[in-house]
Amino acid sequence: MSNHDQAAIDARPRLSRLEAAWVIARRDFIAVLFSRAFLFFLVGPLFPVLVGGLAGSIGGQVSRSTVSTEIGLAMSAADNAAMIAAAQKLRPQLGNTMPQLREVPEAAGSDAFDAARFLDERRGNYAAIVTGTLAAPEVAGTARQIGRWSGPVELMAATALGASPDTFPSSSSTVVASSAVSERANRVRTAQAAQMVLFLLTMLLAGMVLSNLAEEKGNKIIEILAAALPMDAVFMGKLFAMLGVSFVGVAVWGTLGWAFWTVAEEGIVTVTQTNFRDLPGPAVGWPVFLSLAIVYFSMAYLLLGALFLTIGAMAETVREVQTMSMPVTMMQLMVFFLAAYTITMPGSALETFAIIFPLSSPFAMLARAALEETLWVHAVAVVWQGIAAFGLIKAGSLLFRKRVMKSGSGGRAKKKRGFFKRSAAKESSTQLAQ
Repeated sequence: MSNHDQAAIDARPRLSRLEAAWVIARRDFIAVLFSRAFLFFLVGPLFPVLVGGLAGSIGGQVSRSTVSTEIGLAMSAADNAAMIAAAQKLRPQLGNTMPQLREVPEAAGSDAFDAARFLDERRGNYAAIVTGTLAAPEVAGTARQIGRWSGPVELMAATALGASPDTFPSSSSTVVASSAVSERANRVRTAQAAQMVLFLLTMLLAGMVLSNLAEEKGNKIIEILAAALPMDAVFMGKLFAMLGVSFVGVAVWGTLGWAFWTVAEEGIVTVTQTNFRDLPGPAVGWPVFLSLAIVYFSMAYLLLGALFLTIGAMAETVREVQTMSMPVTMMQLMVFFLAAYTITMPGSALETFAIIFPLSSPFAMLARAALEETLWVHAVAVVWQGIAAFGLIKAGSLLFRKRVMKSGSGGRAKKKRGFFKRSAAKESSTQLAQ
């Protein structure tokens, strides 16, 4: 090759790190997305979800058939006894549709008993509480429970009075509004569910980064890429390619879940006895919460994926990659437990640590979005998580270049060429000395 040709090659513009990362991301995204393995990967998790849903439905049905619903009686002692006797009289005809009646001990002898407040405090195991008299019973409970039990209560009161069907008493109702305590409890459940979904998606999808790296280490493709492009750009491109593939997977699963809910909403509500449309929203509202969930999923994926790439940089073989990933998986499980435990400890030092520690920060901050209305802390947390992810990518790329590139065949060839060059130099110096 002439000096002119070599100069022309050296003069060609090299890709910037951002351009190189885009090339790698586009290559990996297309390769993974249009592979048969990805199709099976999408279908695979649906079977455990289907089996789990069927098992949960059967278990819930068994539980509802074995656990009786209790209606509290806070009337006078004579009226309570008459209602219980009427329920026993009607049970052979109505069977399991008749609730179990229990006198409320706290209401005995009290003229100032507040059934709505008593239910708000979640004392006892009552679906509703009946107050008033046999001629004018009053049912206290949630709107759903009132709609369900007002009819049976009127029937039992009429039976206790011996009234004819034309003179059945009509019951009034007191709808229990959600209290601050119950709303906080519901938001805690929302936070727990969000953390669980985030953890499962991250652990399920982040493994694609490690499997992709292990495959390319086995066939030496990664070494060819590292010789042609900056290693941190290669790592960045791989991470964002797998993040894009993960979004495709989440979109497919979400669309299937939405379609299933649209078709079987009535059946799901009937089986679970829960209408998920009525669930209380998080503190920041559903639109902001879902947006933050997407951001924190991206951050959790990038952090865990960068850690997996760093492990791949330290490992010499594919088997070592798989073996060394197990401690990281267990550590991520401990991190999830830490973030879940701190939900009930707002403002504590342990919660602050969970927010600052990069791997647990997405989980802790997503829970905070469900519980607290403050938004500026999320901007700070996202910036900090992005810095931590970039640091892990940089460290992993440097470690990969130092260890893997020197251990490959190219490294051995360079050592051999260096040995022969040194030998030739020694011979030349000896000849010149002579």
